[in-house]
Amino acid sequence: MYDIIIMYFIFNKNNMAKKLVIIGWGFWGLRTFYNLAWNKNFDITLIDPRTTSSMKPTMPEVAFQGKDVEETRFDLKSVIEWKGAKFINEAVIKIDADNNKLTTNNKTEISYDYLVVTAGAKKNFTAIKGLEEHGYSMCDDIHAPKLWKALENFKWGKITIGSAKSTFDSSRVDIPNWIAPCEGPIGEAMFMIHRYLKEKGLREKTEMNVFTPGDVFFEDIGDDVRWAVGGLMWKRKINLLMEKVTTEVTSDSIKFEDGTEVESDLTIMIPVYFGQKFLVDSGLADKVGLLPTDKSMRHLDYKNIFGAGDLNTITMPKLGHLAVMQADIVSAQLRKEVGENIEIPEYKPEVMCIMWMGHNEAAIVLSDIKLGWKKDIVWYGQWQGFTKKMFDYYNISTNGKMPPKIGEHMFKKSIEIFGMWKK
Repeated sequence: MYDIIIMYFIFNKNNMAKKLVIIGWGFWGLRTFYNLAWNKNFDITLIDPRTTSSMKPTMPEVAFQGKDVEETRFDLKSVIEWKGAKFINEAVIKIDADNNKLTTNNKTEISYDYLVVTAGAKKNFTAIKGLEEHGYSMCDDIHAPKLWKALENFKWGKITIGSAKSTFDSSRVDIPNWIAPCEGPIGEAMFMIHRYLKEKGLREKTEMNVFTPGDVFFEDIGDDVRWAVGGLMWKRKINLLMEKVTTEVTSDSIKFEDGTEVESDLTIMIPVYFGQKFLVDSGLADKVGLLPTDKSMRHLDYKNIFGAGDLNTITMPKLGHLAVMQADIVSAQLRKEVGENIEIPEYKPEVMCIMWMGHNEAAIVLSDIKLGWKKDIVWYGQWQGFTKKMFDYYNISTNGKMPPKIGEHMFKKSIEIFGMWKK
């Protein structure tokens, strides 16, 4: 009886609903999907070349603590279809925005009334000579397990951690001129590796160097947080090299644009960011392949196309928290499009993240001072580590859902009350 009711609901929904196509799962794709699933105004199709979703916030645990990568994944198809939507396990290769349709790698043509592009920015591991062969990264569920194996085999020597220089297109949108737009994973890497080596009795035998292409480390946060993080680095004897633009990674060194070279037995990097080929081929991308939108997340030229997450040009820094914020704006915009009386959230970007430090410790950062506001807060300790574990558990056990809005509000208030900053 229950199945009959569900099928009746879906049948009637599809007869009157607007066709909404979401490209990509990620934080932002799933957030948009969960916001609109079962909404009678939309017939939802989600397209992705993968059948499983992996939660990126847990990748440092895979890379530096040996967590089984399978524990970070869940089946995407069953989640989507259980909610009454359609899942297409293919890759989009072209969008015909003038005629509201797209084509996949299997030559499937799909029409839409509204299109939400949440496919994420890519990491170009071949942009720097030797990185793919000799370097490692914690950025995804393919590279993170490889990094854990390399770390397990490390006995002593020199470890180098840093970001590649990325360029972004500000010709049509107003974005900060940042070249390393999210160095939080670098912070996690250096603190978690320090803890791992200490527990293995190898820390005194290891020199740790961290580099940034910018003239400051963590260019998206303010001096209060930066000084606090710097103090933690100093106590752990982690060296910092600034304005270092990588040109080549070898088996035992890393070379920089200024002619210097650092010996490195294990090199860990965040690669260069770049966009999606299908956006470039469709004429929808900016100069680096990202999707240019206004602050309502609408494409600058096509008002029924929306973008959220790292693939959106205005997402600076490239941060999951901003992606979720944008997905909420997109969802509200779509609901208003079909006649619902709903308030559109204002886009006020901020840095909010929980940075693992190893064992049971974490640092929580809340900073918007570089984005035109006032906050610049850091709060670290074991309670924060517990919070990180609870967030990851909730995220994975609910198949990619984020905590309720009231939880986020209370969390931010706790940071403001107990965190370290100049009030």
